[in-house]
Amino acid sequence: MSRKSGILMHISSLPSKYGIGTFGQAAYDFVDFLEQSAQSYWQVLPMGPTDFGNSPYQSSSVFACNPFFIDLELLVKDGLLSEADCEGDWGSDEEKVDFSRIIAQRLPLLKKAFANFEPNRYYDSFCKDNEQWLEDYALYMALKSFYKCPWQQWPAELAQREEEALAKAKEEHAEEVAFHKFLQYKFDEQWKYLKRYANKKGVELIGDIPIYTAADSSDTWAEPKQFQLDEKGHPSAVAGVPPDAFSATGQLWGNPLYDWEAMEKDGYQWWIRRMETNRKLYDKVRIDHFRGLESYFAVPAGDKTAENGKWMPGPGMKLFHALEEKLGKLDVIAEDLGVITDEVRALLKETAFPGMKILQFAFDPNNESSYLPHNCVGSTVVYTGTHDNNTARGWFDSISESDREFVCDYLNIKGSEDISWALVRSAWGSAAELAMAQMQDFLDLPQSCRMNMPGPAENNWNWRMKPNQLSGELAAKIKKLTKLYFRNTEKIKETKTEIKKEEK
Repeated sequence: MSRKSGILMHISSLPSKYGIGTFGQAAYDFVDFLEQSAQSYWQVLPMGPTDFGNSPYQSSSVFACNPFFIDLELLVKDGLLSEADCEGDWGSDEEKVDFSRIIAQRLPLLKKAFANFEPNRYYDSFCKDNEQWLEDYALYMALKSFYKCPWQQWPAELAQREEEALAKAKEEHAEEVAFHKFLQYKFDEQWKYLKRYANKKGVELIGDIPIYTAADSSDTWAEPKQFQLDEKGHPSAVAGVPPDAFSATGQLWGNPLYDWEAMEKDGYQWWIRRMETNRKLYDKVRIDHFRGLESYFAVPAGDKTAENGKWMPGPGMKLFHALEEKLGKLDVIAEDLGVITDEVRALLKETAFPGMKILQFAFDPNNESSYLPHNCVGSTVVYTGTHDNNTARGWFDSISESDREFVCDYLNIKGSEDISWALVRSAWGSAAELAMAQMQDFLDLPQSCRMNMPGPAENNWNWRMKPNQLSGELAAKIKKLTKLYFRNTEKIKETKTEIKKEEK
């Protein structure tokens, strides 16, 4: 069994003097840090364009990527911007992304870079290779910018995609269409350089596939027959989950649901293209809300809560047979959290994908949870917490006194001053093949640094790491723990060999 470990931190959380993390020098520095700390994986959140609420799980496209991750300094090196162009007020808070400021200031800069760009054979090749989704996405974004409303409210001939109207719109908005193609090209170019660098350093990238897309998206506009939509493009039912520990009325996500019967008829071609796109971006992918592929929770459109929803059958193994027949063996992590039934467990077993264990869900003094470290065994991925969880320290401070006492007894610690590293240590020491922790937990950060609070909440998705928070001392501490529990032993042995050669 090959034991590995890694760190979960989104691109937006990287340090940057331009308000949001990007594919610039800080990303390369983080890869170096991962190598120095003997980590095998860097896990990011979905990288699609964000819209309402800035959530990467509510994207305007499952194929396109977020242009705000394009690094400005790399555009300067390309000769598309000057250093003076990039000067401005990007916000004074190093620990928070100011999304409204980013949108207001970055778009004009990216348009200036586009104005200075001369298409080349690499750009032409990118557009040709991605034509199937790129043409629709770029036109969708151009029309969205022009009409400033969801596509369901556009003129009927455009909303219904009449051929003559689409041809006319492409001509009238040609410049804006080309701009959005340029953004996707530069994202792809910068990301590929970063991924190649990481892979050479022995670091693989784990991506995240949200199970759903947004109601107002290029996906629902371009291929409405793949979704449960009415004749005007509005969802007839929406996604969510029933009442749980996070919400007494359930979570009403509002995403349109798939028409699985229609998808089965065409051999799940949409999903095959989607998985193929993600395999080009990442080395391994996590499928968000995996249980929704066995059965999904459908809430009547217009309901204000998820309380009246009901479970409906999903595609199950038919989807994964189609994917693997076309793409070969999939390297997938299944997010099998929430309401897990015997049917979901059977699907997970048949796919042979590793599921997830969250240590913050483990510590109940009255029951032996399957998430306790000693039960995290074999083909599974153990996390101290994910983007939807508190930081380790914030979580410990928020639980009951009896739970804290149990945590302290189990982990053999005195209190909150030890909790972050104790939780990491228990994950690394478990028998799970892969152990992951949020960067916030390695930095022992409080609740204010939490990435997301599920449900409508302010200040979600905006945490950023300070420029000075990575250090050689921290890397050495993580590496020591990784070596102690025999994770990434091949890389550690390789490092030892290199040191001996240098000594000779």
